[in-house]
Amino acid sequence: MSKDTFKVETKLTRLGRDVHDQYGFVNTPIYRGSTVVFDTVDSLQNNKAKFWYGTLGTPTIKSLEDAWSELSGAEGTVMSPSGLGAVALALMTTLKSGDHLLMPDSVYNPTRNFCKVFLEKFGVEITYYDPLVGENIVELFRTNTSTLFLESPGSQSFEIQDVPLLTRLAKQRGIKTIIDNTWATPIFFKAHEHGCDLSVEAGTKYLSGHSDLLMGLVSANAETWPALRAMYDSMAMLPGAEDCFLALRGLRTMHIRLKEAERRALEVANWLSEQPEVSRILHPAFEGCPGHEIWKRDFKGSSGLFSVVFKPGFSKEALSYMLDNMKIFGMGYSWGGFESLVVPFNCADYRTATKWNPEGLTIRLQIGLENVEDLMTDLRQGLDRLSAFR
Repeated sequence: MSKDTFKVETKLTRLGRDVHDQYGFVNTPIYRGSTVVFDTVDSLQNNKAKFWYGTLGTPTIKSLEDAWSELSGAEGTVMSPSGLGAVALALMTTLKSGDHLLMPDSVYNPTRNFCKVFLEKFGVEITYYDPLVGENIVELFRTNTSTLFLESPGSQSFEIQDVPLLTRLAKQRGIKTIIDNTWATPIFFKAHEHGCDLSVEAGTKYLSGHSDLLMGLVSANAETWPALRAMYDSMAMLPGAEDCFLALRGLRTMHIRLKEAERRALEVANWLSEQPEVSRILHPAFEGCPGHEIWKRDFKGSSGLFSVVFKPGFSKEALSYMLDNMKIFGMGYSWGGFESLVVPFNCADYRTATKWNPEGLTIRLQIGLENVEDLMTDLRQGLDRLSAFR
C-alpha cells in the first residue's frame, strides 16, 4: 500500500517525521540553534551541507515545511511567527513599487491595515473589490495589476468567492493569486488545486488547536515557489523551534478536531437559527449565506467559525449586557482552539467597496470542544439577557 493512497487522517499521522532519522522516536525532536559547523572549506563556501545556518532552517522547521507542502499539494512551504506575518510575506513575494493590488472588501482587517501602513508607503496601489464580483473582476484589472488577493470565506461576513473562476481570469493576464485559507485549511479546501499561486494559513488557529502558539505558513505552486523562498531567505522571518514542534504535534489531530468543530458548529448554528432573537446565520453551509452554492461545489467541509445577525431593535448596550455575562463563551479575537469564543463586530467601520448594512447587530462565534448542550444553555441565557435589557 503506497503512502500516496492513504486518506488524509492517515497522512496526518505520518507527515513530517521519519522514525529512522530520529533513532526510533516517534516525533521529530526540537532542534534549537543558529550555528552549523562544516567539515571542509569547500562545504562551507559552497553550501554543501543540508543545513547551513539557523535562520534558513533546521530539521524541526523542515519537518513542518515538508508536512504542510504535502498536505497542501504545494511545491514548497515557508513559515513566519504569525498569520499576519505570512500574509505580509506572500504579498511581498508578488508585489513591487508601482504595482496594483486587488483586495477583497471582506478581507481580515489586519491585512487591510498592513496594506495601508506598509504597502501604500512603498508605492503599491490598492483597490478593494466586492468579494462576490465574479467575472466582473476583469473590469478592475489594470496594466500594472500584479496580484489578486482572495479570502474565502470573508472575514466575519463569510462570503464565499468563486476561486477557480477568479484564479483562471487572473492567470490569463499573468496576475498572481494569493488566498487566505485559514478558515477551511487544506483539509477542507485545496487552494493550489483550485488555481491559487500562494496559500496563506494562520497556523495559530486549527493547526495549533490549543491557543498556545502564533504561527503563519505560506505554501506555493511550482511556478511561484522560487520567488517565495527567495523572499523568505532574504528576511529570516521564521518561528521558533518550540512553536514548530507544537505545530507538528497539532497536525496529528487536526483532522479529528476540525471535523468535530464542524459538527458542533453546525449543531449550534442550526439551533441558533430557530431562536426568536436571531434573524439569520452567516455560515457557508447555510443556503442563505452568499456563495453557498460555490461552497458546496468546491469545499469538503466547514469549520467552527460563523456569525449571527440579530433581528432589529436590540441596542448595543443590550448586546454588551448579553456578552459581558456569558459563563462559557469568552470574548477574544482568535479562534480554532479548544475554547468557545464570541466577539461583536461591525464591518461598516472599515468597508469601502461594499455596504455592510445588516438588519441587526452581529456577533461572531467560535465553537470549541465544550459540551454542546452547555454551550446552548449559555447562549440561551445570553439571549434572555439581550431580550430583557431595558
